[in-house]
Amino acid sequence: MELELLISREEIANKVRELAEKINKDYEGKTPLLVGILNGAFVFLADLVRELRIPVEVDFVKLKSYAGTDTTGAVEVKLDLERDVEGRDIIIVEDIIDTGLTMDFLLKRLKARKPKSLAVCALLDKPSRRMVNVKVDYVGFEIPDYFVVGYGLDFNGRYRELPAVYRIVKGGGDN
Repeated sequence: MELELLISREEIANKVRELAEKINKDYEGKTPLLVGILNGAFVFLADLVRELRIPVEVDFVKLKSYAGTDTTGAVEVKLDLERDVEGRDIIIVEDIIDTGLTMDFLLKRLKARKPKSLAVCALLDKPSRRMVNVKVDYVGFEIPDYFVVGYGLDFNGRYRELPAVYRIVKGGGDN
């Protein structure tokens, strides 16, 4: 498999700080619940939390909608939140928004639980693949229709440990 650097470690670190500053400002005086979507968002969420100056709580959901490089079109809940979200300010933290199907599913699921507010923070946004329109409040990078790995993103469980975001150019496939 051949990988091509798309977003460097330094670019990511700068963007995470920038996103954290916006969240610090927008949620001043509040204690939002950050909801990380496993497995891909764990690296981004960890770095984001360390850059925040506001008090936060963290919880996780695990959703499955991919098999290899292809979306299945159906979203399956593998792990649900432990915390009650009713009346809370919620920020969903995601590695990448692609078709929008997973995020749309989660937004509807959380809205039904009556949070005070609901926002989405994504490191990567791939609008060219959107099948469902979802609002992304905090976007790190908009990328073309590439299949990407690294910084928590994987290809069949591999490459999450890479410190930057890479495009698979051979041996994978565009998604």
